[in-house]
Parts: sequence; structure tokens; C-alpha cells
Amino acid sequence: MTPTRILVLNSGSSSVKYQLIDMADGTRLATGLAERIGEETSALHHRPLGTGGEERRREERLADHDAALAAIGEQLDADGMGLESPQLAAIGHRVVHGGLRFTEPTLIDDAVLKEIERLVPVAPLHNPANITGIRTAQRVRPDLPQVAVFDTAFHSAMPEHAARYAIDVETADAHRVRRYGFHGTSHAYVSRRAARLLERDPAQLNLIVLHLGNGASASAVSGGRCVDTSMGLTPLEGLVMGTRSGDIDPAVVFHLRRVAGMDVDAVDELLNKRSGLVGLCGENDMRVIRRRIDEGDEAARLAFDIYIHRLKKYIGAYYAVLGRVDAVVFTAGVGENSAPVREAAVAGLEELGLAVDGELNARGGDVPRLISPEYARVKVAVVPTDEELEIAQQTYALVTAR
Repeated sequence: MTPTRILVLNSGSSSVKYQLIDMADGTRLATGLAERIGEETSALHHRPLGTGGEERRREERLADHDAALAAIGEQLDADGMGLESPQLAAIGHRVVHGGLRFTEPTLIDDAVLKEIERLVPVAPLHNPANITGIRTAQRVRPDLPQVAVFDTAFHSAMPEHAARYAIDVETADAHRVRRYGFHGTSHAYVSRRAARLLERDPAQLNLIVLHLGNGASASAVSGGRCVDTSMGLTPLEGLVMGTRSGDIDPAVVFHLRRVAGMDVDAVDELLNKRSGLVGLCGENDMRVIRRRIDEGDEAARLAFDIYIHRLKKYIGAYYAVLGRVDAVVFTAGVGENSAPVREAAVAGLEELGLAVDGELNARGGDVPRLISPEYARVKVAVVPTDEELEIAQQTYALVTAR
């Protein structure tokens, strides 16, 4: 029997998220998370979806990623879906930064792994953890194809005038300074799924996709290809996020060095971990922020207004980049679940053909849906993202084409 199962691994510095998906019919067989790896008390959450089982939680010390993957294998084995199963076709890995070289899903070998390591300076928070996950999986199943799917790949289609920063070309090229973009697997999946919702050929569509989670990014998608995106060399650029500032005058860094004596690491921590919504009001959970607004909290109101102002700027900018927009699509945790964010982001843009139907917007659900009124020239949609399925699909397509 031809193996059809793909294990998707998303490895962080102290965590491993995973899903096991059967590509014969797209069924999720299991999902889980190993967290606090390397700490005194780690935790493993495992849910066997294919059998309808309830979540199992184990608390024990997982000394490293090897121990975490072994524990994940034990849980899968208990459900008859272990890592040694002959039904496992490949392991797909999320890798955040692929630079200019990796623009497609890539079969991992020593040369590929070395190039991913070479990109660590431009993704110091993410690529090292991704590499650790790959090496761990290779030790467990050295016989199995391992595939890297890159967050930056979807954005590699950006034209040079969108990807280049206006700095000295020789310096930029020598140090690989350019706009790469992130959340690419989400933007790729959501843009295709939105085309299905609209019953249109992706090649004929112009979309603005808003991936709004704790990390947030926007993309302008024309004919199924990214022509601009809000994140840049790193995931710091662009929209206001949970803990990241998004767009900021680069001279702020020099100013803080001169007047506050902050070194590079201190400014890096400020902009990535103590800015955004949490820096503005001490909270990065949009549900809590909305509750505080309802209670009259002015700091929460200002944080929300700044967040929405930046969103509107990018919607307007990408409208200008595309020239014609068929739909604005909201996705990820905030985009999928916060009706007030969607309403506020579109409010006042009626002259651009955008509007939200209050009743449709208020409805929840985990399926793609339109929330704009019939008369709206530009559709507004909510499309739940599925990065794991996207990684599984790209991985399976690569290994079955060999």
C-alpha cells in the first residue's frame, strides 16, 4: 500500500507543534504540542482526531527535542500511528526563512541544511529551532524523506521594486538585506481558498490578505502571486502586532542608543517583545483589550485605534498597488474571531467599495464565509487559515512527484 500520511512539525526553541494528516482524503489523524522543552517540567498535549479521542496530557521532563519527538512518537504509537508506521510518507517541516534560494518546498539533504544554517543571521529566533527539529526527525527516521516548507517562499515572487530597500545596493547585496516576508504558507493557502469561496479563477483575482494573529502581516496578491507584503527582512516590519512595533522610524534605534544608552540587544527586545499592543496597553489578547474598552479603559482604546489605523493604511496602500481589488480577506486568530477588528478596519472605506454586513460579521464559525453585503463592489471574507495542511500538501506533492 502506498504511504499517504504526512507528519508536519513546527519546531520552536522550546516547543514542537505537530499534526499527522492522511493525504488520501485530508483527514487529520492527530494533533499536539510539546512545550517547555528543556525545563524542569515539560508538557505534552496530544489529541487523536481520527479516532475521536479526547486530549491526553503528560507532564514530565523533556530534556531536548530528541526526547520530545520520542514522547510524540509514543503517543502516536498508542493510537496505532507511530513514527515507524509504513503508512508515513514523509515529514514536513516549517522553516521560517528560506532567503532567495528556497522558493519551493525542498527535499532536505546536507547541502540544504547547511544553507538553512547560513540564513540564521537573518532569522536568529526561528531558523535555529527549525534546524533542531529537522535534525531530530532525521535521527528518528533517517530513511524517510524530510521536506522543508518555507514561510518566505510565497513572497519570493515579489518584484524587485517591492522587495528592495532604498539603501546602498552593494551593502544590501553583501548582507542579504531585502524584504522577504513571512506567514507565506498562510497567505498561499488563504488566497487559494478565498478564490474557491468566490468561485473565481485565482489567476483572475486581486486580493488583500490580512493575517492577524499575535504576529500580523498583510499581502497584496495578484493572479495567485504575492506582489507586496508588510513584513520585511524580519517579521518586525509592518502591522502593529501583539508584542512587535511594526513600522517605525529606524532613527528611533539611534535615538534610544544616544539618549537612553540602550544597546542593540535592548532595543531588539523592546521592539520585538515589549512593543505593539502589549507595549501600548500591557495586553496582547484582543478579547481582553475589547473587554477593557467596554469598561472605559482609555489605554486599551488608544491601542486598538493605533492597531486599526495601521491596518487601514495597509489596506489603502495595497489597494493602490493592485489598482483593482476583488476581495479583502481576514484570517488567523484575530482576523477569524474578532468581529470588532474586521468592522473597524473596513469602516469609512465605502468609497473604495468596501463594507461589512453587521449581522454576517457577528456570526462565528470555522468555515470560509463572506461578511460583506450583496451590493459591495469589493467582497470582504473570513477564511480560516490552515498552515499545517498547506505544509502537508506541499510535502506530499513533492515526495509523490519524485
